[in-house]
Amino acid sequence: MSTFAADLKPILRLFLAERRRALLLGAALSAATVTAGIALLGLSGWFITATSLAALSAAAITFDVFAPSAGIRLLAIVRTAARYGERLATHDATLGVLAALRERLFRGFAEPGAARMLLHRPARLLFRLTADIDALDSLYLRILVPGAVALGATFAASLVLGFMHPLFGLFSGLFLIGAGLGLPLIAARAARKYARWRTHGIEALRSRTIDLVAGQTDLLMAGRLAAQRQAIAAADHYTAGADDRLNRVETGLTFGFGLVSTLLLTASLLAVAALAETKAITAPVAALGLLVAFAATEPFAALRRGALELGRTLLAAKRVAPRLAVARAPEPLAAALPGYALSLKDVSAFHENSAVPALQTIDLMLRPGERLAVVGGSGAGKSSLLALLSGELPASAGRVAATRATLLTQRTELFEDSLRGNLALANPDASEARLRDALAAAGLLADIEAMPRGIDTPLGEGGLGLSGGQSRRVALARLFLRDTPLWLLDEPTEGLDGATARDVLGRLSAMAAGRSLVIATHIRREAAIADRIAVIEGGRITEVSRRGEAAFEKALDRLRPD
Repeated sequence: MSTFAADLKPILRLFLAERRRALLLGAALSAATVTAGIALLGLSGWFITATSLAALSAAAITFDVFAPSAGIRLLAIVRTAARYGERLATHDATLGVLAALRERLFRGFAEPGAARMLLHRPARLLFRLTADIDALDSLYLRILVPGAVALGATFAASLVLGFMHPLFGLFSGLFLIGAGLGLPLIAARAARKYARWRTHGIEALRSRTIDLVAGQTDLLMAGRLAAQRQAIAAADHYTAGADDRLNRVETGLTFGFGLVSTLLLTASLLAVAALAETKAITAPVAALGLLVAFAATEPFAALRRGALELGRTLLAAKRVAPRLAVARAPEPLAAALPGYALSLKDVSAFHENSAVPALQTIDLMLRPGERLAVVGGSGAGKSSLLALLSGELPASAGRVAATRATLLTQRTELFEDSLRGNLALANPDASEARLRDALAAAGLLADIEAMPRGIDTPLGEGGLGLSGGQSRRVALARLFLRDTPLWLLDEPTEGLDGATARDVLGRLSAMAAGRSLVIATHIRREAAIADRIAVIEGGRITEVSRRGEAAFEKALDRLRPD
């Protein structure tokens, strides 16, 4: 239970922070709707019974039909207006809160650690932003509000019935709370596992379908289309089984509520009959009490849907809550020491949730305008060192001081936008001339000018419409638009053919004049433009050599040739 509370706490805190008044207004209007409905049914029963009895006696002439009729009309209007207002208030507030949840979650997933973790599972990110957030609307609409309203209606009904006889009101209230809340809790416990199964099944069904659509060419070439279809069918069968179990639980809960209503109605009938026989209450009041007791069970029936979705809601809260916490802003790197572009002193660092250090006792210094190549095998720590210098990976020990840096990653991330929009990510204030100069420096201006819409040419998802070399040149142009004294390059020409790679590297080297470079690489041509080479193994720098030294040439010879 404490785990559930911990998962729900940030969700509820965000609910109240975003739309506190609207949420409370919606709950109040929902309570007014239910209360007016119970009062309307009870007053109508009293009025019909009293009118019938008055017609059989001499009191028909003096019987006041106008006040009860006006009360019935008023309650009907209040119920209708409150129902309309409640739908507007609760749904508007819920949609507003869900929008805030999506924004907060998106910001959480935009953090460097989360972004890297989800890079290989984009379907999971999509599911969190859509299905998991949508599941949380049940927390307010189908659990919190109906539960609070049901308890309030029970108190009101018990109070009314208590005026007829204290024991009648007390036992009716206890029965309503025990059975009305007990049945949904039992159903929620029974449905929790199947609701989780259904959530996992839908997630698998969606992700596998996305994989089929997005990777059908690769699957066809690998002969895995049939296997992927079978995987989708298996996920669908798994989800259908969970749906069948949930339907059984819902059927049992519906039967239980029907039985509770019947028992309460029967007990109330016997109670009011006994009270009427002893002249403790009149026949109209007996009708009022009978109908109030019957109507008091209606709010609990609204918990049926919430009980079935409680497992899904708790699972969504558990998966979403960790990314809703306001992340502590990473401490900026210390300013570079005088006469240096960067300096690392006895630095160690760990990746998130890793017990093995990514970097260990790193000592490194780089002067302005100097170029350093960091070489080593896969997983040696090259990219981790660049992440440390760019501020994406915090140091767990030691001191890091560096000037402002721009990181060029191995992957070229382009978005479904115009070429201008993709360039503007690097410098939103860049003028047209500055954009064209960057494209020219990257060797892409002629290709862009040959396109019908030039720099405003729209790109498809992932930069569709450009070749691999052109995409890399766009990334290079974005680097040129960043006016920082330190450039961090992670295998800048990986995946390019030899001619394109040499051209890109030459342009990059020319534009880097006066800047400091740190190049993580395992390719000879990239390390050859450096002034020094640092060899990193197991997160430790084992050797640093300078151009002209034998160790420098030896380190170059160990790298992959062009």
